[in-house]
Amino acid sequence: MYFEVGDKIKMKKAHPCKSFEWTVLRVGIDFRLQCSGCGRQVMIPRTLVEKNCRGVMHSGETQFHRPEQKKPDNRE
Repeated sequence: MYFEVGDKIKMKKAHPCKSFEWTVLRVGIDFRLQCSGCGRQVMIPRTLVEKNCRGVMHSGETQFHRPEQKKPDNRE
C-alpha cells in the first residue's frame, strides 16, 4: 500500500478517545501516527497499519477512499 507523510488514514478500531482517524507523521518499516482526536503519537509496524487501514485521504483530498496497492502513476 502507498502512504505519504501528511496523509490521514482511517483505522478499523477506534483509539480510546473514540477517534478512528490518524495523521501519518513518518513512513518506513514503522509508521509514526498522530491521533486526530487527542493528539497522541504512536509507532506502529507497517504490517499492522496495512492490515487495519480502512481508508486513506491524501493531502488535498476531501474524503476517504480505499487504500491503493501500489504507488499511483502521475501520467496524464
